[in-house]
Amino acid sequence: MNSRERVLLAINHQEADRLPIDVGATRQTGIAASTYHLLKRRLGLSTPTRVYDVYQMLADIEQPILDRFGADCVGLNRPAVAFGIRNEGWKPWTLPDGTPVEVPGGFNPSSDRLGNLVLYDAGGAAIAKMPKGGLYFDRLGTFPGAARADPAGLKIPLLSAEECDHFHAQAEAAWQNTDKATVAAMGPPYELFFGLGTGDFSSWMMTLACEPDYVESLYERLVDAWLENLRRFTDAVGDRVPILQFNDDLGTQNGPFLSVKMFRDLVMPYYKRGLDWIHSNTRMKVFMHNDGAIFDFIPSLIEMGVDILNPVQTTAKGMEPKKLKEQFGKRLVFWGGACDCQAVLPFGTPDDVAEEVRRHVEFLSPGGGYVFASVHNIQAQVPAENVIALFETALEAGRYGQPAGDPRE
Repeated sequence: MNSRERVLLAINHQEADRLPIDVGATRQTGIAASTYHLLKRRLGLSTPTRVYDVYQMLADIEQPILDRFGADCVGLNRPAVAFGIRNEGWKPWTLPDGTPVEVPGGFNPSSDRLGNLVLYDAGGAAIAKMPKGGLYFDRLGTFPGAARADPAGLKIPLLSAEECDHFHAQAEAAWQNTDKATVAAMGPPYELFFGLGTGDFSSWMMTLACEPDYVESLYERLVDAWLENLRRFTDAVGDRVPILQFNDDLGTQNGPFLSVKMFRDLVMPYYKRGLDWIHSNTRMKVFMHNDGAIFDFIPSLIEMGVDILNPVQTTAKGMEPKKLKEQFGKRLVFWGGACDCQAVLPFGTPDDVAEEVRRHVEFLSPGGGYVFASVHNIQAQVPAENVIALFETALEAGRYGQPAGDPRE
């Protein structure tokens, strides 16, 4: 069975020969560049480490690593993944922790007087900052909801002909030259809940609660643009992309940001417009990345049109994998949830990692409907041995109907 077949069975709630595995196919299932560099050294690979996402400092995962860990998915990204910086003209750079990497030629942060790294746009405004000693960038500035931007005058980026040509070429190459399933991100121009409040989230929350007419006008404008981008994207990729991703964050570690009623009244109808279009006009499955304690939202997400849920943050309140599978496993595919990235992966032993992987695979894998990945990105300072244990245990424990053995046989 090839990778594409394996993933398609899983997302249609059927068992394959083994669990499909995601090794960095999305910007939420990736590996921090510094950890990836140590992993490559541990496995005897000496090629340069490229940072394809300079926001989160995520590594471009190379074919030998994808093969070693049984990767079944590939990602389809824009030419400029983060901060409008195109992934081209690669040059040497050094991460703050001393890791040698390659970064895009347009990535040129400056150090301020406190030792922070700051990125500026073409007009000289600071758009992101990595604190001294930090591991990734924080976005600066105030986004449309918190800034209370005029919806009518909002300049919303639509996919250009160049971007559509890029998507077409990349989707076709992945289809013709690999047997992997492609995952592409094509959500609204801003996350309709969390993303609109970046920079001043408290102001956005007050706007959301107190100014429904303004919120409605803003959402209508954003979803109109989203629908146009979806049309352009699907025209470009055809049937080469089986999984379409969008992101939003509705939960904290211990509870939701907003009530289910507020979500259903204010946010859900606008997401549903986009997801209804996807389901009516394509065969793509809808993948939602949604952090935190979101158990109470899941019935609404299913009703809204979500087919696949990531990252399955198993340490958040109410997000126990056994309960999730029992209550929602026939209607929702779980993508992630294999091992906790906050405690077990960075601070546990390889045996701790393997034990948690086996337990969560036992809960989540029966009947299909599960794609293996850690809980969000594998962060900096995770031991290479733990990364190896994560994926090797998946290959061993994720076999359907077969006795466990050497996963490399």
